Amino acid sequence: MTARRARAMRIDFAPRSLRRALFHTRPALLALGAAGVLLCAGAVWSATALADDRAERARQLQQVQERAAAMSARPVQVAAVAIPEAQAAFVNGAIAQLNLPWRALQDAVASATPPTIALVALEPDARKQVLKITAEAKSSDDMVDYVSQLKQQDTFSAVALTRHDVQETDPNRPLRFQLEAKWVSR
Repeated sequence: MTARRARAMRIDFAPRSLRRALFHTRPALLALGAAGVLLCAGAVWSATALADDRAERARQLQQVQERAAAMSARPVQVAAVAIPEAQAAFVNGAIAQLNLPWRALQDAVASATPPTIALVALEPDARKQVLKITAEAKSSDDMVDYVSQLKQQDTFSAVALTRHDVQETDPNRPLRFQLEAKWVSR
């Protein structure tokens, strides 16, 4: 005869209850359920903490907005500072020097200057809008030609020869002269 294995039969006629369900549940499932309950409790605690933090931030923002509105409603008092006349004139002169049309002046002088003329100095006076040019030439004809070429420049409204003399100390004895060219504001 063959040996048959007997199967265990589960016969349970007791009514179902939570206590009986927990008793028959495996311990691993119970641990997993407990972990789930703990995770849910942690999530609820985090959500309430975030909601409290958000409410606090909203309250702080409201306070900052109220302060900003109160500050913008008040007129700002600016102290009146008296600037001495000499200081104002100095500052205005410095600004005029900074606003010189250097590029236009240099381009006009460079285009009118022939190779026979040696430029020695360019001195602008912003208040008078005058450019003092000091130059040297080999002859008086070159000097006169240079003055007439500067007069033809659109940048200058008037060009005048203010002084000239022969440089005796130089062996070539050049003619040093000075011009004043009034520039046009654009």
